[in-house]
Amino acid sequence: MGDGIPPGASQWLEALVAHHRTTTDVLIVGAGPVGLSAAAELRRHGVHCRLVDRLPARLPYAKAVGIQPRTLELWDRMGLVRAVLEAAVPLRGQLLYVDGREQDRIELTMPPEVPYGFAALPQYETERLLEEYVARMGTVVERGTELVSFTQDRDGVTARLRAPSGADEELRVPYLIGCDGAHSVVRKTLGLSYEGGAFQEEYMLGDVVADWDLPAGYGIRSSRRAADGSTGDVLVCIPLPGAGRYRMSMRLPAELAATPGAAPAAPDGVAHGPEAGRVPGLADLQAVVDRLAPRPARLSGLRWSSVFRISHRIVDRYGRGRVFVAGDAAHIHPPTGAQGMNTGVQDACNLAWKLALVVRREAGPELLATYDTERRPVGEEVVGRTVRHAAQGIEADPEDRRTVLLREAQLLVGYRGGPLSGAPYGPPEAPQPGDRAPDCAGLTTPIAAFPMRLLDVLRGRPGHVVLLYGSDGAELAGAAAAARAFGGLTAVVILAADADDSAGPAEPSVPVYRDAAGEFARLYLPGGATGFVVRPDGQLGARFPLVGTAAALSGLLSALSVRRDTGLRNPVVA
Repeated sequence: MGDGIPPGASQWLEALVAHHRTTTDVLIVGAGPVGLSAAAELRRHGVHCRLVDRLPARLPYAKAVGIQPRTLELWDRMGLVRAVLEAAVPLRGQLLYVDGREQDRIELTMPPEVPYGFAALPQYETERLLEEYVARMGTVVERGTELVSFTQDRDGVTARLRAPSGADEELRVPYLIGCDGAHSVVRKTLGLSYEGGAFQEEYMLGDVVADWDLPAGYGIRSSRRAADGSTGDVLVCIPLPGAGRYRMSMRLPAELAATPGAAPAAPDGVAHGPEAGRVPGLADLQAVVDRLAPRPARLSGLRWSSVFRISHRIVDRYGRGRVFVAGDAAHIHPPTGAQGMNTGVQDACNLAWKLALVVRREAGPELLATYDTERRPVGEEVVGRTVRHAAQGIEADPEDRRTVLLREAQLLVGYRGGPLSGAPYGPPEAPQPGDRAPDCAGLTTPIAAFPMRLLDVLRGRPGHVVLLYGSDGAELAGAAAAARAFGGLTAVVILAADADDSAGPAEPSVPVYRDAAGEFARLYLPGGATGFVVRPDGQLGARFPLVGTAAALSGLLSALSVRRDTGLRNPVVA
């Protein structure tokens, strides 16, 4: 749980912060997983940002612990995933008990073409890894620094920051992102509505060790039926790194409930998250485990505990003008299915690449409106689904279990029909513009003695990547030349399994891989020579016949509101 900053680096940090004050393109408020992800993506795209957080240090709480396969794919493209895999533990499934008897066992098994499974990692560890990542890229978290106020005009945002010393600083930036949680100052200052409600029940969380003999890697949900058949009491345990360690949540017993007439835990009326007052002890947690656990267990090693409330709310829009909100500042909901942090990370990645294009003057500001268009429907769906699952359980979902798991893994998030999604092309069952770009295995080169995945090809490429699939050398060469005419786009050729070895373009600037295992063809269903554009956030932006490469890419850039006075201009298509 170190701070990720090398010893003796104070002078370097001071110089770095001073540098940020003169070159800041984006101010990010809030250094949780969402704010850190936004900073990571912006830095990866070459955009300077400052990241401030009012807390003096990371909180040592295992709040958000579930990491979805889709989030791991995004972190893979960033180059962060290996560190996460080494720190996390696998989440293999969930055991469901009612009245002490096992009712169901949900195996969290992904299809073989999905590169990652579900994982569990305490939030403080997620934040540590992200913080170290952005520090290596030149951005440090300015701890104890609070956003006091801001105003915006046509040309930028003027923010007032308060340093740990109490001194105020006025900062002028082009854009501001509020990742400052459920009680967001940014959201309130923007005047965004935050409609929803709160669950009446209070809960308690604890990070403890249980010595039961239940299988490792499985979450536990154990409940008791009330006299009317409803769920009367429930215990939920999520495995964490460490032998027998879990994050446990349960309803707060009456003896720990707030006294009548006590002041509300949230002055702004948003009752969500841990509170700072009441702290349950190990005995309080043990009493619930004694009553509800499917196996006898002695608890020990309490690291932290808290009382918390759950609300469900979402903003009416994800930003206004040059200021945006992401994560809990935009949407809150029950923790069912570990959707919150992961949805926020996708918010950040969606917004960051668009901001990067606009900041670099490679796209017009109109592009930023698509952040709300694409992400708010996703937030609305997640809020509705988690509220439903909190009341009825995931097993009550009417869809087949495979679809339910893919949705929980956030692999079905898509933007079909949106302003950035090109026209459908090819079989209707094939991945279409707006869908997640599937990963695939079995890509080879003449030099490497091992096959690679598509994620290996995309890793480290921050912009849009044009995948050109086919077997005719002349056709591929022409498509590659058309793609190269659009500066800022990276072209990659994927040869069909039966293509001649000389089929790829001869230019060394165009990498060539062979679909040796036929996995790309099976998953993308090209049906012939086909091009695909993969967006920086891993969604498909376009799908087209290779003979129409120039027109398709011109249409894509028009959808991105690309300025014609930049290197992205196509000299062939006016």
